Amino acid sequence: MAARQPTSDGAPSLKVTEGVATVRFERLREGNRIDPDDIPVLRAHLERAAVDASVRAVVFTGAGTRTFSSGFTIEAILGRLDRSFEELLDAIERLPMPTIAAINGGVYGGATDLALCCDIRIGVKETRMFMPAARFGLHYYPGGLRRYVAAMGPAEAKRLFLTGQTISAEEMLRIGFLTDCVPRSRLQRTVADYLAAIKAGEPTVQRTMKRQIDAIAAGETDEAASRAAYDASLASPELRRRLTARAEKRRR
Repeated sequence: MAARQPTSDGAPSLKVTEGVATVRFERLREGNRIDPDDIPVLRAHLERAAVDASVRAVVFTGAGTRTFSSGFTIEAILGRLDRSFEELLDAIERLPMPTIAAINGGVYGGATDLALCCDIRIGVKETRMFMPAARFGLHYYPGGLRRYVAAMGPAEAKRLFLTGQTISAEEMLRIGFLTDCVPRSRLQRTVADYLAAIKAGEPTVQRTMKRQIDAIAAGETDEAASRAAYDASLASPELRRRLTARAEKRRR
């Protein structure tokens, strides 16, 4: 897959290198907002990453150092906010490979839900977030409410949705919105460390375990499918190869 070059201030870009697909929000002067016209572009990026067998992980981040993303374009909410945005986020959540949100600045509105669609969320200490739906008079769509409750529990979801308060990176980490919080100077290194750890794993079992963990979190446990994946891994040549190599290394 050829890498798509980043743009200066427009639609989200896609870059694929060394097994990592990086999607970057590029509206730097507008808080890296997500425009309705960006949705088909993002869907195409997801589809390209999903069919590329070399891609082990997908990283979402924002241009610049101030904002990860300010969410859906406010001026488009009345006329152009349909189910396509929610369906985009559901597609991110369903990506089979591990996903990382490298939150390089503020994250607001619908972008907070996009981050929650990712398996791992790494923020810098300057990160802030808020969910302004109630202030707009907007009842949030079901998938977003579900993700908030699943990640942080009903009490914190209520606080964020009902008050629209801005919270700090430290608080985001405490309540479970962030997986990790690091100094800005360490963000890229930390993302690289997570990616190296992902690449060291076996991709098939990573995908099946991700799928099962998501099902358990949604209360839709498929024990038969989980058992089948477990049995298949036990019988796989890859498990034997990896364990044999580990044993030989320990004997040296």
